[in-house]
Amino acid sequence: MNRLPRFSGARRAVWAYVRSAPGTYVWLAVLFFTTVALHHMSPEFEREFLRQRSTNLHELSRHPVRVLIASAMWIDGGYWLPYAVLYSVFHARAERWLGTWRWLTVCVAAHVLATLVSEGALLKAIRDGMAPASSVNTLDVGVSYALAGVAAVLGYRIRMPWRWAYLAVVLGFFALPLAAGPTFTDFGHFVAALVGLGCYPLVRGRTGGRPGVRNPKETQAVLPG
Repeated sequence: MNRLPRFSGARRAVWAYVRSAPGTYVWLAVLFFTTVALHHMSPEFEREFLRQRSTNLHELSRHPVRVLIASAMWIDGGYWLPYAVLYSVFHARAERWLGTWRWLTVCVAAHVLATLVSEGALLKAIRDGMAPASSVNTLDVGVSYALAGVAAVLGYRIRMPWRWAYLAVVLGFFALPLAAGPTFTDFGHFVAALVGLGCYPLVRGRTGGRPGVRNPKETQAVLPG
């Protein structure tokens, strides 16, 4: 008999957590449905379908706004569950802390700036003969740039001196692939993390100049109603 109240309490706690980060879980729901849709496509159709929504050089030159938005609504690879975990760990925490609009600003800034910088680097590589001309049609969809930016900005949520250790791990995670054998997406991830760090003014505004201190108002949204 005691299990039912415990289950009900756990369910309320989960629902309260979801409600406290609406943007995160709406985005995650969209990714769930688009991932299911991909599983119903043939491999050939899927690749062409995603290429038309990709932030490659060809599509960016023709439909920049459309592909920058569309590319963030699909996961290349078809595995949704790992993103559900990552979104709950990083995006949900950042949204609860910063508020939906500031969290979204970090996501958009990281996604857009990292995309433009990395694709600009790829364009230069093509012109210098360091990358094949076919790279203008490279498949580039996904949400990892926004995730990298949010993971970095969360470093300001951690008190000193642990903040430096956290940021060292985050930056090291994205810097190591650059040293091993860089690709334009590896470069984009590192740029996205730097963009997240550059969003400090948003953090300072939220915490009144004291990063790492929770705003008491933010807890009101997570109380079960």
